[in-house]
Amino acid sequence: MNAFAWMWPTSNGAACGWIFTSWFARYWPFSSSEVPINMRRVAYIMSRFPHLPETFILREMIGLEEVGWQVLLYPLIFQKQAIVHPQALPWTQRAWRKPLLSADMLWANVQTAVRNPIQYAKTLGQVLWENRTSPKFLIRAVVLWPKIVTMARRLQAQGIRHIHAHYATHPALAAWIIHQLTGITYSITVHAHDIFVEHAMLDTKLRSAQFIAAISEFNRRYLTNLLGDWVAPKTHIIHCGIDPQTYNDSHPSWQIGDRFEIIHTGSLQPYKGQRYLIEACAHLKSRGIPFRCRIIGGGELQENLQRQIQALELDAHVDLLGARTQDEVSALLSEAHCYAQPSIITPSGKMEGIPVALMEAMASGLPVVATHISGIPELVRPGESGYLVPPENSQALADTLEHIYRHPEEAQQRARQGRALVLKSFTLSPNVQKLAALLEKAVE
Repeated sequence: MNAFAWMWPTSNGAACGWIFTSWFARYWPFSSSEVPINMRRVAYIMSRFPHLPETFILREMIGLEEVGWQVLLYPLIFQKQAIVHPQALPWTQRAWRKPLLSADMLWANVQTAVRNPIQYAKTLGQVLWENRTSPKFLIRAVVLWPKIVTMARRLQAQGIRHIHAHYATHPALAAWIIHQLTGITYSITVHAHDIFVEHAMLDTKLRSAQFIAAISEFNRRYLTNLLGDWVAPKTHIIHCGIDPQTYNDSHPSWQIGDRFEIIHTGSLQPYKGQRYLIEACAHLKSRGIPFRCRIIGGGELQENLQRQIQALELDAHVDLLGARTQDEVSALLSEAHCYAQPSIITPSGKMEGIPVALMEAMASGLPVVATHISGIPELVRPGESGYLVPPENSQALADTLEHIYRHPEEAQQRARQGRALVLKSFTLSPNVQKLAALLEKAVE
C-alpha cells in the first residue's frame, strides 16, 4: 500500500487520490523496502563526514561492525575534503547524503506535523526556547530542523531502535529531537568543547539519553559538578581507542649532538597551542640545540603560524606539513624522537579532551610532553608515562624538550611505560567491546 493511501477515501476522488499519492511518492524520503529490522543495528550521528581529524569515530564504527553490529551513518553535513583516509572511502558511499533543505524534507515535515501536531510543535518550541541563550546554536538548530525531522522518519522506516551521537552539541540535539518524535532511544559520546564551551540544552540532552560515554574521567567529574550527581551513574568511561598495530614502536634513537626530531599532530586551531610550540623552538635554537620540528595538520591558523616561523627565523627548523592521512602520520611518527602536545584553554573555555594524537605517539614508542589540562594527565602521567608542563608556557615546554634531548635513556624508559599504558587502557578493541555491551542493553 502506498504510504499516503490512508489519506484518501477509495470511493470518491479516487483519480485525484491516485495523482496525489503518486506525486508525493516521488518525494517520499525513504522506500518501503529498507533493510530489515535487526536488533544489532545502530545509527551514528556526527556533525560532519568525512572529517580528517576524527579518525577515532571512524575506527569506532569499523570496530563495532567487526563485533557484529551494522552501523548506519547519518552525518548532519556530508562534506567533500581534499584528503580522505582510505578507510573512510567505503563509508562515504554508505553515508546518508542530503542537503539542508529539499522538497522531500519539506514534505516529511508536513507529514510529521499533520500526524502529530502537538508533539511536533512541542519539540520545536523546546528547541527554540532552550537554545535561546546561544544565538549560534539556535540558528544552527533552526537550519538543521527540516533535515533532522526527515532523518527521524527515515530511521523509523528502517526499523532503527537506537542512535549513538558523537558530541553533545548538534548531533546530540538531532538524536534528542528524533527521540521526541519517534521514541527511538539514543546515547551520546561527550568529548571536549561540546561540553566545556556551550551548555545550551545540555542538561535536557543528557537526561534523556540511555547512557553517556565520556572519553575521560575528567569529563565525568566535570559533568557531575556542572549538572548534578545524577550524571555520574549513567556516564561510562570509554576512551577513543587506537589500533596499536597501525603504529611502529621502533624509531631512531639519538645522542647529544644529533639533530633532535620533534613532531606534533593536530588541526591548526587556537586551542591546539601550536604557537607555543613554535616559541619553544625559538628557545631551543637560542640554546644551540640542533633540532627539527614537524607539525602535521591543516586549519585556520596556517598562515599565522607560517608568519610566526618566518618572524622567528625558524624556516630551517620548523615545517608545517599540512593535513595527512593516518597511514602517513604513522610513518612520520616512526621517524621522530619526541612528540609535543602544547594544547591550551582558550578564553571561551575550548580545550582538548584526551588527544588521540597523544595515544598514537605513545603507541609509536615516543616520549611525549603535553600540557596539564583536561583529561591529559590520565594518559600522560608525570614521572611515569611522559612529561607535563603548564599551558601557554613556551619556556617550560622548551625546558622539558631540552631535558628529553639531554636524557635519552630516561625519556625512552618513560616512552616504554607510556606505550604499555596505551596498550592496557587506550586500544580500540576493549573500548569498542564496552560500547557494544552498552548498546546491547539499550536495544533490549
